[in-house]
Amino acid sequence: MKRVALILGGIAGLLVVCALALPFVIDPNAFRPMLESRLSEALGRSVKLGDLKLSIFSGSVTADDLAVADDPAFSKAPFVQAKRLAIGVELWPLISSRQVHVTGLEIEQPAIALLQSPNGDWNFSNLGGKSKAVPAGSADGGKLDLSVKLIKITGGRFSLGKTGSREKPLALEDVNLEVRDFTPTGAFPFTFATKVVGGGGVKLDGRFGPLDAVNVAASPLTANIDVDKLDLSGTGLTQSAPAISGIAGLKAALESNGKTATVKGKVRLENIKLAKQGTPAKKPLELDFNVDQNLRSHAGLVHQGEVHIGGAIANLTGTYTTEGDDTVLKMNLNGPKIPVPELASFLPALGVVLPNGSVLEGGTASVKLSMEGALAKLVTSGTVSLDNTKLAHFDLGRKLQVVQKLAGINAGPDTEIQTLGATVRVAPEGTTADNLQLIVPAIGNLEGGGTVSPEKTLDFKMRAMVHTGGLLAAAGNTPIPFTVGGTASDPVFRPDMKAVAREELNRFTGGNSVGKASDLIKGLFGKKKQ
Repeated sequence: MKRVALILGGIAGLLVVCALALPFVIDPNAFRPMLESRLSEALGRSVKLGDLKLSIFSGSVTADDLAVADDPAFSKAPFVQAKRLAIGVELWPLISSRQVHVTGLEIEQPAIALLQSPNGDWNFSNLGGKSKAVPAGSADGGKLDLSVKLIKITGGRFSLGKTGSREKPLALEDVNLEVRDFTPTGAFPFTFATKVVGGGGVKLDGRFGPLDAVNVAASPLTANIDVDKLDLSGTGLTQSAPAISGIAGLKAALESNGKTATVKGKVRLENIKLAKQGTPAKKPLELDFNVDQNLRSHAGLVHQGEVHIGGAIANLTGTYTTEGDDTVLKMNLNGPKIPVPELASFLPALGVVLPNGSVLEGGTASVKLSMEGALAKLVTSGTVSLDNTKLAHFDLGRKLQVVQKLAGINAGPDTEIQTLGATVRVAPEGTTADNLQLIVPAIGNLEGGGTVSPEKTLDFKMRAMVHTGGLLAAAGNTPIPFTVGGTASDPVFRPDMKAVAREELNRFTGGNSVGKASDLIKGLFGKKKQ
């Protein structure tokens, strides 16, 4: 027994010595031309490797540098550059017949530039296709067998951009990707995690494949997406619409057949601002959505979009598309019976300003709006109404008393609003409100229309029909014209002297001012003698 143990120990020692000696006997750089050729043929791109080292104990060949050429239609710069590539190999075929059977790939700290052309093609779309620089059938038997147990990318730096775009590419750092049981002919599991330069993190896990033989980007994909604290402005995602900012979170499920992707999930937006003159909303906005997107054109259809602001709910549906650097919307927003306080909390984000110190309390609001155009030039139009609400800490009665005919109306610390409705149009050049109808029980009916400039300057022409007795009883059936100027935060009410003069003239002439003036002239100069 002792003799057997000595023999086995001697054999083990011999194997250790052989293992230690093999790196000196086998020069891994002798395999570099074959590895470069096989990898180039497999990827359809020229691949260059640095100095190779062989590790018997880990069963791997490592290269100090890796460079993979880009599609020449996109860039002359490398598609991938990495400081280190480790290739797991089967040792016995390598030792006995100097054949390389790959079991795993690990790329450390790669820099990868992902580019998309206007027609929807990516610079990685034809990876795996035939390269003009590498003839088919070369390197002893065709493509490299890429059915491997594990592929890893660690510490990567990715950039995502568009050819011909003025926008800065989205930058990802600390990219970690792990693929297990990779095969080009079947679906394989993967995990992906990265930090977004400018703020935020992204995680995906799912299955990808089988790989499309013509276009890798058109391969089927299922994944769970988790985005955390993504800074919309800091990352550059809203470069084409710089007025928009906020912090986004996303949890969603994605299913893609390679042509169309269906995404279902929830977006949470905090500190969101949607207008140039706006301020971040104090309450988060959440959106439950179901979207189909064309992967080539980046055009999408929103089947369901349920917008939540606290207890307020509105429905968003429509389409979006990409035109150059712009995202163009054609959406409809329908929100019946929204609690006014919830809506009021979001008004600052939209750039809507209330009079100084005032606040909307109670009641409900209804909105029916369409949104069309590029994000930076979006035009929103439709109807808005409020019912049974109160503009607290704003005394409309006192403001109106500067109008002589309204001097006797009731004043109070708040303005009770029975109904407020208008047809509105909000655009970069300002806001227009038409068919404005305001019923204030303490005052009467106010109607008219006007504009609000981007600087919040008011220009409204209004009329009041008072609900009161006493001194104003005689005026109750007579419209009293006035204007509203100043700013949204400090509105100024004045009598509309032009309208007053026009109404007085109409009263004097019975509405036929031209005919009455003609009769007056004839009376002064007499008729022509016959």
